[in-house]
Amino acid sequence: MNGIKALTAVLLSGALLAGAGARHRLHEPGDETTIQITAQRFHYSPDEITVKRGTPVVLAITSLDFVHGFKVPELGIRVDLPPGRVTEVRFTPQKTGRFDFLCDNFCGSGHEEMSGRIVVVD
Repeated sequence: MNGIKALTAVLLSGALLAGAGARHRLHEPGDETTIQITAQRFHYSPDEITVKRGTPVVLAITSLDFVHGFKVPELGIRVDLPPGRVTEVRFTPQKTGRFDFLCDNFCGSGHEEMSGRIVVVD
């Protein structure tokens, strides 16, 4: 029985240490930047946002009229935006640059112009 207790203690210690290490790598709540975006035929507002590399970002996107899509191919982001609801997209940019986003759900004539840009700076 002592062997089982010792093994349990070792496993619990390892789990606690692993959890403590992971906690230090995560950002604390409030460290993230939240940006409100609206989607409406045939534009996003704002259509250009600037964020800092390494800082967690929450894009709080509200569609006003249609199930628009939101896609940033270079950042691996893709979500649908149901109308009347806030859809949160969380990411932490790891590289600087300019990354285009677009609506990928056809929303009518003018759809091709529904795009924007995320600028990631140091």
